[in-house]
Formats: sequence, structure tokens, C-alpha cells
Amino acid sequence: MKKPVVAVGMSGGVDSSVAALLLKEQGYEVFGLFMRNWEEGEDCPAEADFADMARVCNQIGIPYYTVNFTKEYWDEVFSECLKEFKKGITPNPDILCNRQIKFHHLLEKAKRLGADKLATGHYCQIGPDGTLLRGADPNKDQSYFLHSVGHDKLKQTLFPIGHLPKPEVREIAKKQGLFTHAKKDSTGICFIGKRAFRPFLSQFLKPKPGPFQTLEGKVLGTHEGVHLYTIGQRKGLGIGGPGEAWFVADKDVPGNIVYLVQGENHPALLKNALICTKPIWNTGAPPEFPLTCTAKIRYRQEDSPCTVTKKGDLLHVTFKDPQKAVTPGQSVVFYQGDHCLGGATIS
Repeated sequence: MKKPVVAVGMSGGVDSSVAALLLKEQGYEVFGLFMRNWEEGEDCPAEADFADMARVCNQIGIPYYTVNFTKEYWDEVFSECLKEFKKGITPNPDILCNRQIKFHHLLEKAKRLGADKLATGHYCQIGPDGTLLRGADPNKDQSYFLHSVGHDKLKQTLFPIGHLPKPEVREIAKKQGLFTHAKKDSTGICFIGKRAFRPFLSQFLKPKPGPFQTLEGKVLGTHEGVHLYTIGQRKGLGIGGPGEAWFVADKDVPGNIVYLVQGENHPALLKNALICTKPIWNTGAPPEFPLTCTAKIRYRQEDSPCTVTKKGDLLHVTFKDPQKAVTPGQSVVFYQGDHCLGGATIS
């Protein structure tokens, strides 16, 4: 009987290394796939990551291939994000990258190379019915970033380390002699790397100076463009003076105004409800409304109880407790227990 074939999305990090190792130990026929999604630069160390990936694959004893999705990433992720930034909205490129690149283009490439399924080193799990579950390690759970993958794609996916805590993953790698056991986790924008955000974005969108104002209309200083700031932002404003720290509370995009308030618990930063659009469900079919569940509006945030109602093409989400810095362009993700039901884009 032919062994199931699994392609593992390999990044050169410890998580994908252990994912490939565990699958091979479980009897799968495994090969690695390394993606190149961004033109090279000093802050995008793809060559070093590729060398690490190749070293691990050789050690485990599996073949590997490189795939280039630079055009797809530019067209379907980065360009779309630039359009949103230009509107003064704050998109999440990691979520879009997972949906469009990893679990679409990479999955299709894996199947063309003979794989039955695609595996990644994400800290998520898949239930018996093919639904998305949180990762067992609450500090590493990545279901927020994978909420928009969709039920059909999840049925073709494996998350070999989703049931493990991160320290155990590193320990497995160490015991097997994989040098990636001590490699630091990657940070920064998906496949672009860790960069100074404002100078990087200014390479693609021209600065457009305008006023920082209080909600009462007092001018506090000058900003470099509404697209460079996000709701709830504190750092990088350059506004000092007496009293508590200043935070971005709102933006007037047509007027090119960024509104600031003092204090992280200012009422203007708190919202009891939001409206969202373009929902994607991991349950195979939309749920029944009104939906009682929990939700989070950013990664690493604790869930908050809420009620979701449907009005036309929009979802209205009402929270039990006020939410800080609800940000258009970001995602609200819905849960029932460990089940990630899906999510939508805050509008």
C-alpha cells in the first residue's frame, strides 16, 4: 500500500523542522517546500533560511524543492495591503498571506508535485470534522491568523505540532540533533522580515503631512500621513508634554487628520460594538444567527463574549465588555470553546 505523501511548508525554523520530522516518523512520505515570496534585500534573509531548511531536510532524510511566488505575493498580498493603507485602513498581511499564498498557491503546487496533503508548522489543530481548532499552547496558538483559510483547504492540511507546547517542540528538535532547536522565531511582516515600518511603507506610499489634533480640535503637531498610523497606536507619535501618553483614537482620511487622546483607557479608545464584512467560515457552512460566541480583534488577546447578528452582507458584533482600539482593516475572529468558527474584516 502506497504511503500517504505530505508536502511540508519549510521555513528554516524549528517549527517546520519538527513538523517534517514527526510526519516522517509516523510513516508518511515527506518532502519539503521552501517559498520565496519577496525580492532579496538585507532585511529579508531568505538565503540563510533556505540554507537552514536544506540542512534540516538533509539531516531528516527528505527531498526538498524551492517555489517562487514573488509575483503572486506582490499581486495578491502586498499590493492589496498597499491599497488598504492608502485608504487609511490597517490591513493584516499575515492573514492574507496564509489564505492566498500558503493555503492556495503552495497547496496547489504541493498537489502538482504529488502530495496528498500540505503540512505546516502552525500551532493549530484540525478537528475530526475538518474544523479549525486552537493550538494546544495558548501562548503560541495561531488560529487567529488562519481563520480565513476555509473549510475545504483545511481538509487538505495537517498541523503536526499543533498539539504540542513550544518548549516541547524545541526539546524534540534538540534530542534529534536538529540545529534549529535554538533558532529564534521569525518576526516582522510575513516574508518581508523585521523592518522599520514607517520608512519601509514610505518607499511605496508618499508621505502626506497633516495635523495631529485632539478630539476638541487642538493641533498638537504634524504627522507624516494618516496611512502610517493605526487606531490605538502609542509609539512613534513624537508628541510629549505633561500628563499621560498620547494614543491614536481616530482618523479623518479625507481631511488628513489623526486624532489623539491622552491615556490608554480614554473612552474614545473603547467600543462596545463593531461592524464587519467578508466573513469566511471554517465550519463548512455559515452558522445560524444570532450567534452567541467569543471573539478577539487582535492576536494574543483574550476572547471576549459577544453576540453576532447578520444584516444584509454585514455582521454586527456586540461585545459584553468594551474593546480597546477596534481597528478597521483588522480581523475579528470568532470562537466557541476551542473551535475557531471563522472571522471577518472590521469595517
